Amino acid sequence: MAEVLVLAEHTADGEVKKVTVELLTAARRLGSPSVVWTGPGAEGARDRLAEFGADTVYVADSADLTDYAVAPAAELLAQLVAAKSPAAVLVAGTTEGKEIAGRLAVKTNSGVLTDATNVTADQDGAPVAEQPNFGGAITVHSKVTKGTPVIAVRPNAVSAEPAPAAAEIVPLTFAASDAAKTAKVTERAVADKGERPDLTEAQIVVSGGRGTGSADGFKIIEELADALGAAVGASRAVTDAGWYPHQFQVGQTGKTVSPQLYMAVGISGAIQHRAGMQTSKTIIAINKDPEAPIFEIADLGIVGDLFTVVPQLLDEVGKRKQL
Repeated sequence: MAEVLVLAEHTADGEVKKVTVELLTAARRLGSPSVVWTGPGAEGARDRLAEFGADTVYVADSADLTDYAVAPAAELLAQLVAAKSPAAVLVAGTTEGKEIAGRLAVKTNSGVLTDATNVTADQDGAPVAEQPNFGGAITVHSKVTKGTPVIAVRPNAVSAEPAPAAAEIVPLTFAASDAAKTAKVTERAVADKGERPDLTEAQIVVSGGRGTGSADGFKIIEELADALGAAVGASRAVTDAGWYPHQFQVGQTGKTVSPQLYMAVGISGAIQHRAGMQTSKTIIAINKDPEAPIFEIADLGIVGDLFTVVPQLLDEVGKRKQL
């Protein structure tokens, strides 16, 4: 069975990010998953990687991979592609991941596919990427026709499924070329985190839309999210209006989420928004317009004014917490 290289996404202290186990799940459909770990922390992450099917963990604990941006990781992957001839290389479809994918494709003279929401194998075992187009109105299935397929998969698009494996640690020696050292990391700042879960990692997301009416009106979304222990999301209309920060936008031009429960409150459900949340396991929509497109994909729809419905929800949640 051919290897499939998976570039691990992890925190500076070695915590495996959710997208990495999603990539491992996708990689198992194509062959034998091998994680490429850059920097320190691999030993502490080994059990987590093994839980989701990593047969091998290539560890390059080189300062070049942490002191310089993007280019050294692409060089490392290119060296492994040349040495291992993998069936594919999977990376996270983040801003950094997509840049690495592009650089790797150039270095290996290969095709690259981005914004994949699923990865499967065709009857011949070749990787096939599923990609939404026109805001999710059309789904295409794409294959690379030259070289080693390099595929950037959207975070939260693939449901992570455990499949225990050995996760054998294989140390690598790596030194970046001078050309890869042109962009040096000069400082790192830890982002401030509130008490709410991270939007892309949350199991419950409560998103508000234009129906909230204003920045003050949007506060009811935060209140509901806090009552449910959820992350807060917002539609593009809300962030463009300045009612809530852009980093919380869900949709085609924002973040993709796939929680167990997604609540769309006062969101009409334009196709661009649906592209970022339609893979959620359960969708509840609250909107006063019975013809709102969001109801087409909702598992439960409530037609009503959010400023009437949400306070009732808050009352019920409060009662349940007291039981």
